[in-house]
Amino acid sequence: MAEFKVNVSNADGKSYQVNVSGHHANSLVGKRIGEEVDGLFVSLPGYKLKITGGSDKDGFVMRRDLDGIQRKRILISTSTGFRPKKAGMRRRKTVRGNTVSLDVLQINMAVTKAGSKPIDAILAEQEKKE
Repeated sequence: MAEFKVNVSNADGKSYQVNVSGHHANSLVGKRIGEEVDGLFVSLPGYKLKITGGSDKDGFVMRRDLDGIQRKRILISTSTGFRPKKAGMRRRKTVRGNTVSLDVLQINMAVTKAGSKPIDAILAEQEKKE
């Protein structure tokens, strides 16, 4: 059974962490970075969310330009997964592909269309139920 920690970023700069498991998490498997998903999968009805990145269980970042679910060692300069100390520096780093799989632990999402209720209110209601 899949389980993800989803970081949802709002347009005003706030971010919220939501734990997703069960059939909602299974519906996120196979999605790619850049795809829009319904907020219902993350317990935010009425919202539209865009997958912006993530990392796997060992901390390797997901890259938009690497297709698939596998890890790969690639030669990169200034970009996702590497910040060089000197100009022109390149390094071979291990990164994960752009597709969400069962090995992914954290998924980053951004709100593209807001719902009728604010995220604070929705998450407060869910905490009361638990």
